[in-house]
Amino acid sequence: MEMAVGVDVIVISRVRRVLERHPRRFLERVYTREEVAFCRGRVHELAARFAAKEAVMKALGTGARGLAWREIEVLPDRRGKPLVYLHGAAQRRAEAIGARGLDVSLTHEGDLAIAVVVGMADRAPLDRGEHRARLIEWLKGQGRL
Repeated sequence: MEMAVGVDVIVISRVRRVLERHPRRFLERVYTREEVAFCRGRVHELAARFAAKEAVMKALGTGARGLAWREIEVLPDRRGKPLVYLHGAAQRRAEAIGARGLDVSLTHEGDLAIAVVVGMADRAPLDRGEHRARLIEWLKGQGRL
């Protein structure tokens, strides 16, 4: 069993600028209807959720490849604690690596929003020595070493 961990930071003013230029397109591409309804245009809330989605992608080991933003949803429980809900390809990826219990923590200060995601994954632990050796061979093949 391994930890599934992801962290991301975003500049809130970047989110504000995108919202000013393409409000509808940005909201519909990145957030679920429920997230938009909860955030009510509060840019710091939207930015924190954007960071959370990035952090979840990192915890799942995909980065932004192969997952849609709206497949990761962050909504609060009745006390305000943010919870992660996975849909579609994000849910399938979590199942594939045995990820469970993804928890998220959100914060914002000044012009920064930060999210940290932690969970457990049942995948076999990575053989780091073997992985390093394969990476070195690949770097040599690319002419970088």
